Amino acid sequence: MTHHLIPQLAPLYAALGPWAEAALRVAVGLCLVPHALRSCFGLFPGTGMPITSMAELAKALEGSGYRPGRLWGPVVVATELVGGPLLALGLLTRPVSVPVFILLVLSIREHGRFGWFWNKQGCEYPVIWAAGSLYFLLNGGGPVSLDRLIGWEF
Repeated sequence: MTHHLIPQLAPLYAALGPWAEAALRVAVGLCLVPHALRSCFGLFPGTGMPITSMAELAKALEGSGYRPGRLWGPVVVATELVGGPLLALGLLTRPVSVPVFILLVLSIREHGRFGWFWNKQGCEYPVIWAAGSLYFLLNGGGPVSLDRLIGWEF
């Protein structure tokens, strides 16, 4: 049984809970998109990302031990550009959460070299995103998702 801070608001909590879950799913999924646009296509210049093209991303991945970088660069970008919106929509939520979660765990490892704080390129954001993607990997898209709407939950 769930205990509420204000028990009289239990019906409100029950009504808003699925929408809060959907908001989290949308945030986790859509936050991946601008990252891919920035690192692959050079969009959002001056925002702190030293990588602005697929060639630079492949080179950076090679330098971090992910070989061949020419393979892993497009995989990373596809995970973010395709997986992010699918996660946000709650479409194929569990399957798409697998590569998203793996990407984010690897990002934690990579950004951990810089410490914790995001403004120093640390692992703060990947930790939060990974926790969110793990939640949806385990629980699916939830009641407010395309998976539920079309009956594709698995």
